[in-house]
Formats: sequence, C-alpha cells, structure tokens
Amino acid sequence: MTIWTDLTGIGFCLGFVDAGGVRTRALVAGPPEGQDVIFLHGTSGHLEAFSRNIAPHAEAGFRCHAIDMLGHGYTDKPDYNYEIPRYVEHLVAYLDAQGIESAHFVGESLGGWVSGWLASEHPERVKSLQLIAAGGTKANPEVMERIKNSTTKAVTEDDMDLTRQRLHLLMFDGEKDVSQELVEIRHAIYHTPEFVANLHNLLCLQNMEIRQRNLMTTERLNSIAAPTLVVWGNENPFGEIPEATAMNEAISNSRLELMGTCGHWPQHERRELYNPISIEFLTQHS
Repeated sequence: MTIWTDLTGIGFCLGFVDAGGVRTRALVAGPPEGQDVIFLHGTSGHLEAFSRNIAPHAEAGFRCHAIDMLGHGYTDKPDYNYEIPRYVEHLVAYLDAQGIESAHFVGESLGGWVSGWLASEHPERVKSLQLIAAGGTKANPEVMERIKNSTTKAVTEDDMDLTRQRLHLLMFDGEKDVSQELVEIRHAIYHTPEFVANLHNLLCLQNMEIRQRNLMTTERLNSIAAPTLVVWGNENPFGEIPEATAMNEAISNSRLELMGTCGHWPQHERRELYNPISIEFLTQHS
C-alpha cells in the first residue's frame, strides 16, 4: 500500500490555507455537510501520518482535515519557539479560516498535546477529543534526548537511512509499517532549507525549562470537559502505559483503548483496530 492508494476512492483536496498569516498545508476530504474532524500529527511529523485513516472516516460521513502543524511539513516556519500556545493559536486560526466553529480533534503525540491544551483553553471549539499516544504530561530527559538527537541527525545529515531510523523508532514493527514512500516524503521535508533553519524552534519542547512551562498538568487535564478517547500502544517507545492510565483517570469523561503489538502510531500501525473504534466514538458524540 502507498499513501496514494490509501486515498484511492475518495475525493480530496490537498492545498494551502491562510491561517492567521501562516500558509498551512491541509488535506481535506469527506462531505462538506459532515462534522469536521481535525487530525494533528506528532513532533517533526506531517499530515501523511493519517493517510490510513482519512478514507474510512470520510466514507463514514465526516469532513476530515489533516494539516501540517505550525513549523512542520510544508506549513510556514516563522522564526520563534514553537511552544504549545503558539500551536493552539495557529490551530484556532485554521478553524477560523475554514469557518469551523467547533470540531472533533484527533491528535497523535504532539498533536494530542496541542488538542488537549485547546480543549482546556477553548472548550467551546471542541466536540470530542482523541489523545493518541499523546505527549506533554511528562518531562522524561531520556525520551526528550532521544527525540532531539534522532531528529537532529536525520535533518542535518543527508542520509536517508537516518530518516528511516527516525520513523522506525515510532513503530513496533518498522519493517512492516514504514514504507519507502513514507521515508522519502519525510526525508524531502527534513531537507528543505526552511525546515533545517527552524529545527531549533521545532525542538524547543525538548528543552527542560521550556517543556516544564508547557506541561499538561493534572489540573489542566481535570479541566477537559469534552468526551475523550485515550489511545495507547502497549509498546510505545516514548511513554509507558501508566501515562495513558493517568490521562484517563484525570479526564472525567474519558475512556482508554490499549493496543497490543503497537508503538507510537496506533492510527497507522493498527488501523484495522483504530479506525472502527474512532468512527464509533465520533458517531456517538456527533
């Protein structure tokens, strides 16, 4: 399977949206009258992280938006630290630009962190929330260093194998779930001049002082009122199961789905499990 064949059979638009002055790459699919679902990727990622999910959700009647977040993919990269409030500001600007008053949010890793922050700050914009291997509740120096070093090496050295290794780090079985196409897409993004120049801004959350002031505290999690689905891989290399159970316990209206033989990309690695669960959850809260 390739990303192109993942999207075969549905109409979609891949283009750019002016989100508060930030040129933002977005893939939009599904019926215009469908409820909006916003898919948000992880650190140094891009919208292709959801290529295996867009068609099933669009066919279920949802209006799907997968975007490259601030400073990521082919979205603009302004020269300032990308802290969580900045991501939220950009996300709200995207909603406003698309005329979306409220939406369902599906956030993986960094995307979950940003979605959760949005739900705590702007509850009126969030119909439901999915936190997929969400980051932001811990400041683990070992994990932060691993993310920083693996990303920096893949960006600063022109070796496609380093990009492949960075993607393999996310998966339980990289040989199965990391295609050559995915490697080439990420390698091309990593080596655009704008991405290289702003890598320090993108990785700022791996700095302990910056991360500490951006953490999703228990109090902030407690404030989330939206129906929430916490999704976690049993073999997540960036966070252990207690992080997921703590989120589930802190968010009153939430449930937890654990997926075996799965790493940091449940929506990609276990799409056969994830897609029906997600669609049922979205339908229930539509």
